[in-house]
Order: sequence, then C-alpha cells, then structure tokens
Amino acid sequence: MKLFKIFAVLTLGTLVSGCAVTDTATRNAVSYPISPGLASAETQQAAAPAAFMSNLQISEIKVVVPETLKVSEANRYYPSGDIVWRGDPIGDRHAQVKAIFEAAIQKTAQSVSGEIPTLVGVEVLRFHALTEKARYTTGGVHSIKFRITLRDMRTGLLLAEPHEVKADLDGLGGQVAIEAERIGQTQKVRITDHLAEVVRQELTRPGGHKNAKLGMFQALNKL
Repeated sequence: MKLFKIFAVLTLGTLVSGCAVTDTATRNAVSYPISPGLASAETQQAAAPAAFMSNLQISEIKVVVPETLKVSEANRYYPSGDIVWRGDPIGDRHAQVKAIFEAAIQKTAQSVSGEIPTLVGVEVLRFHALTEKARYTTGGVHSIKFRITLRDMRTGLLLAEPHEVKADLDGLGGQVAIEAERIGQTQKVRITDHLAEVVRQELTRPGGHKNAKLGMFQALNKL
C-alpha cells in the first residue's frame, strides 16, 4: 500500500509538471513594451464605470495586423500559422484580415450612439479560420484573438485598460457549410458579424465578451 501511494504521488507530480511546461509555452506569446512613466498615469484612466462606457461612439478605427504574423496556405485540417484564411482569393492575407476587422467595427459603429468620441484600436494576434479541407469535411473553430484599445479622442486618455480578447466562433463543415454559403452565410459574413458583436460588448463593458466553449477543436487550437 505504501509503495502504491508513493507511485501515485510521483505520477501526480509528473502530470503537474507537464502542465506547467505547457502553460509556459511562448509560441503564441506577444510582447507589448510599456513606458513605465506613462503606464501608471494611463492605467488610472482605465477604470471607467459601465454607465460611462455605454455612452461611447466610434469616431475612429485603427486596425493593425503585424507583418510578423505567419500566414499558412497549406490545405490541411490544421495547418500551423497565425493567419489561416480562405474566404478571399489568394492575395495579401494581412490586408484581407485587416479589412474584415475594419468592416466589423464599422458595423458596430452603426449600433452604438453615445456622445464620447472614441478611437477603437485593434491589434490582431491570431486569425485562424478553416482551410478548404476542414470546411468541407469536419468543420472546426475560427480561432481569433486580438488586443483592443479604447481611447477618448477629446483627451487622448485611455477609457479602459488595453487587453486581449478571444473571439472564437464555430466553423461550419460539410453539408452544413455548403447550405450556409447557399444563403449567403459565408465564413467572411459570419466572422464579420461575430466580431461586430464582440466589439459592441467590449464597448459596453471592457472584458464583457466571454469566449464561447467550443469543445475539442477549440482545445486543439491551444496546443
């Protein structure tokens, strides 16, 4: 019995240590340099009450898709890469992803009518949609992550602390995907509408969007 308990403890320790290694992986890590002299002053402006946040209007949009994000055109179920996009003809994928975010935020702007002119800044960190192979067979998850900044254009001060937003969306597959496209619900349309709603939630309350739980395919995106 004692030997069994020792073995169980050692096994548990090995599993915990394995999890720790996974948690410290930096494959998708992004570093944001912050000036110490400015950080404390701006952070003081980041605790805007919910009532204040609901009074925003989008006056300017700035979307950045860093060139350092790796694009994959491989037609596999799950290719490696930061940007995987097939909803537009082959071309500048960084520019295509930027256009999707801009269209989404412009759509959000039509649904908010506050009085505080706000700059909505987005830095895309990951945009991993479905390949042709996945879309027409198993489906999957559109794995999307970005960093959002809200700034009062009158004062230049932050309205909320910049933070990462995970905005995953179920990716249709097989006959369901074909039927969706037939009625105009393409990947591009679905993702644009989804991002518009996510940004609207973030304007109402920073951190207000809660990422959906999408099961096994979503878990694979974290590996």
